[in-house]
Amino acid sequence: MRVTLAAVLLLLFNSVNAEFNTTSVNFDSQSITIALTQEPPQLNGMKATDQVSILVLSHIMEGLARYDRRGNIVPGVAERWEIDEKGATFWLRDNAVWSDGLPVTAHDFVFAWQNALDPATASEYAFILYPIKNGEAVNRGELAPSELGAYAEDDRTLRVEFSRPTGYFVNLTAFTTYFPVRRDFFESRGDRYAADAGDLLFNGPFKMTKWVHSASLKMVKNENYWDRENITLNAIDAQYITADTRARLNLFIDGKIVHTALDGETYKDALTQRFRIRRFTTGSVFFLEFNHRAHRVTRNLDLRRAIQHVFDPHEMVNKVLATPGNLPGESLFPVWLNGVDHKFRREYPAPIVQIDISRAKQYLAKAREELGLSKIPPLVLLASDSPTAAKQAEYLQGLLKAKLDLDIKIDIQTFKQRLAKMTAGDFDLVNAGWGPDFDDVMTFGDLFASWNLNNRGRYTNPDYDRLVRTAMNSAVPKIRMDAMGELQQLIVDDAIIVPQYEQGVIYLLHPRLKGVVRRVVGADPDYTYARVVQ
Repeated sequence: MRVTLAAVLLLLFNSVNAEFNTTSVNFDSQSITIALTQEPPQLNGMKATDQVSILVLSHIMEGLARYDRRGNIVPGVAERWEIDEKGATFWLRDNAVWSDGLPVTAHDFVFAWQNALDPATASEYAFILYPIKNGEAVNRGELAPSELGAYAEDDRTLRVEFSRPTGYFVNLTAFTTYFPVRRDFFESRGDRYAADAGDLLFNGPFKMTKWVHSASLKMVKNENYWDRENITLNAIDAQYITADTRARLNLFIDGKIVHTALDGETYKDALTQRFRIRRFTTGSVFFLEFNHRAHRVTRNLDLRRAIQHVFDPHEMVNKVLATPGNLPGESLFPVWLNGVDHKFRREYPAPIVQIDISRAKQYLAKAREELGLSKIPPLVLLASDSPTAAKQAEYLQGLLKAKLDLDIKIDIQTFKQRLAKMTAGDFDLVNAGWGPDFDDVMTFGDLFASWNLNNRGRYTNPDYDRLVRTAMNSAVPKIRMDAMGELQQLIVDDAIIVPQYEQGVIYLLHPRLKGVVRRVVGADPDYTYARVVQ
């Protein structure tokens, strides 16, 4: 038996090198064809929040710092910096220029940050700029954007004053909201800024030359990029936009795209095709998010607790997702996050929520009494239009009907419309997720703070806000992590969300494409340093 299994595994893994007809890679032109799961909803970096937009922006734009092939923070537009408890100084490189040949200056960063914080912009990621002095006050409309503690001492020198010690500030500068925007170009486009390929200016390794909305987009090597000598690919052609994993697998089999993720069904087909199946832990957590607004029944704590005590994350992972690599959800904080001396979850174990149908029914009865209802009205569960999302939604619908006799109406929406409905609060429940923006516990910890517009259910609790500010305002690791440990318990006690799973993906990659980087933080996948081999 052992010999037979070894032979099968050897066959599966070695067969990746088998040649098949393909147009997805071209060695001579160093070009590749990919598929995006969705139309990028927002390529204005000051407003972008979703993974697809951030993936594209991370290839066509660059901040003061960037990620290298190993996921380390390295100089980007800034060639060097100095940082202390009070602030930071960045010195920009002389050869960092925009795609039209004009230099990227310190003024471009100051303008972008002021604009993102301006309440009129309504940036959902404005909070990520709060470590800059006066950032929060500017975002609240209490100070003018010009009062932000970021100054261009000259074209090549940027000075940043901190509102509090922020040792991880350099990590933040690699994130989309911190990317530069040139004022004259932005103002010349007005409301059209970032609406089409011609309405964007680029300073990253690639530039966008074509964008056919809902159909395709194309990025080509930016000949003005300062590190262009280390960029091998000449073109990344996203000729397909589809979230359908079956369609994407067929495109991969037909040699039309270089990469595709797999789900429970396509995984089996990929095995029969004898492709090499790769694994990667994304670092993202997925959860059932409640609408906490006053006019929604899900504002009721006992109703949320009833749902919390019937959901089994192990069943979600093993029977619904049914693919290798996913971990059952236990916390908002994933297992890879660092704590004081070890991993955060090792030092602060996640509270265990027992599956208890009898107790759940008691919570439900109490909720009906508190709400003055003989029966909970049908709840709207908002979900994306991908097959995997639909499958998860149907599982929850069946679970809550069988265990609690709750009626669930599934509202399937396109990716962009789902985000819009989440922002508007047009849901009772939503299958949501969060990926890390930077390498620090705070990238998850402040998600449900009252000021965070990515808190789509509008949960508000002074204790939650206090704990976040405690962690934000201290540079002492133990103080910060103790606060996050308390926060982890509060999330369970208040049933803010129901953790579902930590995402692990299995995927296929063309064997002639080398150098693709998968990472927890930053663009994923990252094709910046990829190359086609013969």
